[in-house]
Amino acid sequence: MWSEAYSALSNYEQGEFRRLCNHLMSHTYLVRDVYKPEKQWTEPSNDYRLVTRLYECMREYFMVSGWKLEKNDNYGVISLINEFDHNRTHFGIFTTLFLYTCRLIYEEGREQGSNSNVVRTDTGAIVEKMRLLGLLEKGKSTQKDRLDAQRTLAHFNIIQKMETSAWNAEGNGVLILPSILFIISNQGINDMMNEIEELRLEDTLNEEAPPEEHPEDEYENEGI
Repeated sequence: MWSEAYSALSNYEQGEFRRLCNHLMSHTYLVRDVYKPEKQWTEPSNDYRLVTRLYECMREYFMVSGWKLEKNDNYGVISLINEFDHNRTHFGIFTTLFLYTCRLIYEEGREQGSNSNVVRTDTGAIVEKMRLLGLLEKGKSTQKDRLDAQRTLAHFNIIQKMETSAWNAEGNGVLILPSILFIISNQGINDMMNEIEELRLEDTLNEEAPPEEHPEDEYENEGI
């Protein structure tokens, strides 16, 4: 039982157990490899190492309350999922489209043979990709939309900025983390691309269709 394993932990380990449980409840994902902007390199996460050590105890603890703790060491991602599909965060439209675009960029980075589980990009490249895909209303986005999207995805450890400063309205270097694979599957990406193609085809047909003629208008023009 998890309670027996928990009781056998030291005071320090029990404190870390509680902290990490709360961290996962808030952030959903935990990644193994963390970029340190001040050092400009990536190093293993101490939190990931601790959860790995306490994994069985934490998994049983969460299972009692209807949560599933999962760990994928191939990609270095720990995730916490509600088995009853509750406690979900609802993203706004722009944040959702920003997320899907990041997933597309991540997939393209992997296809280009990246040896890392992390794909580097920047805010400008993501927004430009959204524009090319026709995901932006009138081809534009606001600074608030961009900042809110990046801060939200960073909170859930889906992306990380590369600078030590705060998220910048003008844009940041962005790391897309492997946790994005666990929030949007390959099928999800395929479904999105199919929907985009259908919308493009619909727009093309609407542009090519001749304007409707109204006989009554012709009569009015002839003075009838």
